[in-house]
Amino acid sequence: MEYAKLGQTGLDVSRLCLGCMSYGIPERGAHEWTMGEDESRPFIKQALELGINFFDTANVYSDGTSEEIVGRALNDYADRDEIVVATKVHGKMRKGPNGGGLSRKVIMTEIDNSLRRLGMDYVDLYQIHRWDPHTPIEETMEALHDVVKAGKARYIGASSMYAWQFLKAQHTAEQRGWTKFVSMQNYVNLLYREEEREMLPLCEAEGVGVIPWSPLARGRLTRDWEESSKRSETDAFGKTLYDKTAEADRRVVEAVAAVADERGVPRAQIALAWVLQKRPVTSPIVGATKARHLEDAVAALSIRLTDEEVRRLEEPYVPHAVIGHQ
Repeated sequence: MEYAKLGQTGLDVSRLCLGCMSYGIPERGAHEWTMGEDESRPFIKQALELGINFFDTANVYSDGTSEEIVGRALNDYADRDEIVVATKVHGKMRKGPNGGGLSRKVIMTEIDNSLRRLGMDYVDLYQIHRWDPHTPIEETMEALHDVVKAGKARYIGASSMYAWQFLKAQHTAEQRGWTKFVSMQNYVNLLYREEEREMLPLCEAEGVGVIPWSPLARGRLTRDWEESSKRSETDAFGKTLYDKTAEADRRVVEAVAAVADERGVPRAQIALAWVLQKRPVTSPIVGATKARHLEDAVAALSIRLTDEEVRRLEEPYVPHAVIGHQ
């Protein structure tokens, strides 16, 4: 396993982060394709054995049961001081007012709820899952600063938003001497490269760590264009991210298959190697529901794509509408 500093912090994270959205009670929340606790634990253990020390979940995943499953497994299998645990706040957790968003009330409530479910005294990285247009950014950033100063989070990060929003949040915190975001969890893969226009250059210029979600495009880059999976058939949010009628996207998938065939490796390794080589990516978030998923992810660390291979993978891409921010 390779390790890197997260942005300009002194925090060492594995160059792969295990995304834990797949681990949760299927009957809870919006993800009926998730795996229960007994099925999930072997993957968390396998990740640790492979040297992965970075784990990402969210309060909203499977109605909080992802945090519960991940927390119990990590408390059983890992040394808390050696691992990096990340979770998120923003999604609706309760009906009625103050059930979600980024108000001071919600943030202070949800950090305590997340810690209770995780069975931990603190999280290493507390992230805002999305931008909240209904709450002043000053209120959000001060609340996050207070969470850090209370010892409930070591660092704070952000996720999918416009570059101007991220910069506004950073500027607000800097002006007032509050804690700034150290990371950006955004949507980056060969089928969606719009983050290369503004967000990735901004993060590189400001020394912000980048931990992309969905680096394999929810598996679409790893299988033939016509194939589907249970998740792709039932994932309501995922259906908003991809257009199965897009000819350019199909050609990207075919390019991944061609390069993988020539190298004699699974397509997942090629698609992930491309993300790993993209500056300033620190640690792509990979999901795992089969043992080979983590094995392919680790193998991708050893692949160095040539300039010609990168050209072939990128050439079919056409501009896409901005998505993934909601």
